[in-house]
Amino acid sequence: MEATETAPELSFVVPLYNTGEGLARLLGAFRALSLPESWELVLVDDGSRDGSAAAARHAVADFPVPVTVVELARNFGEHAAVLEGYRHARGAFVVNLDDDLQNPPAEAVKLLRHLRGSDAEVVYSRYAEKKHHWARNLGSKAANCCATFLLGKPQDLYLSSFRALRRELIERIVTYRGPYPYVDGLILGATNRISTLEVEHVERAEGRSGYTLRKLVRLGMSLLFDFSVMPLRIASVLGGLLCVLGALILAEVVLETLFVGRRQLGWGSLMGALAVFSGAQLLMLGLIGEYVGRAFLTVSGKPQALVRMKTIHMKGTAA
Repeated sequence: MEATETAPELSFVVPLYNTGEGLARLLGAFRALSLPESWELVLVDDGSRDGSAAAARHAVADFPVPVTVVELARNFGEHAAVLEGYRHARGAFVVNLDDDLQNPPAEAVKLLRHLRGSDAEVVYSRYAEKKHHWARNLGSKAANCCATFLLGKPQDLYLSSFRALRRELIERIVTYRGPYPYVDGLILGATNRISTLEVEHVERAEGRSGYTLRKLVRLGMSLLFDFSVMPLRIASVLGGLLCVLGALILAEVVLETLFVGRRQLGWGSLMGALAVFSGAQLLMLGLIGEYVGRAFLTVSGKPQALVRMKTIHMKGTAA
């Protein structure tokens, strides 16, 4: 949807997941915003089990700006929730931030103003000091290294989940309907007009991150298998190297037989070689199987996200 006279200029997209008591603080921080531009708030509940969606619908009944509450049918993951929020946002400039207020709304406004004053299509945040848990910071560094190698990401660009986008870029990336979305992969494939801005990152007030080890692994697999064929190329190179190694070993055996005579081969070295070659074959089969499986699920229509309910509150009214 293009920005029109009735559409707000700015949109704030916030995915919710078991937000609990933090919802009141989140909405209070947005109520305190005083902006000259028109703006809206889009809340996407990602299958919370603590009643966050119902609490959000009740809490925004008297909100001073339009609020859209989207409730997903189950937990589809942060990236699917963010894409769904982009689809329901109407602003010319859109920023998404987490529900834990580690990125305050005032910092989101800085991103939007920086984006509007530049020719960039997306502005990523960067932090002088991240306040996440060390394990999540380590996972973020690993994901960024993989993105540099697999997706051609600039080395000096940090892929943060706190980002602001122009409407034109959003229109290009929301057409993706694959079941394993990775927002940064879509952005890197859709534009090269990328900017960064240093913003404040504060400590989490309560609770803990919704990213479990399983979810981090799933996100990493989406990065590996949905936006690059580099793993297959690596498997091909590995196969070629093992073939060369096998040929060299065979040549060594033939030469040793001709010039030295037959010798008893060690059982340990034989088993070690078999383990290496067999493991490499299984690894390659696993990579191919992962691509085939994801292609099958995409073709068979596995949904990226399903919306159970959408409620629009227009300054005290609901539709």
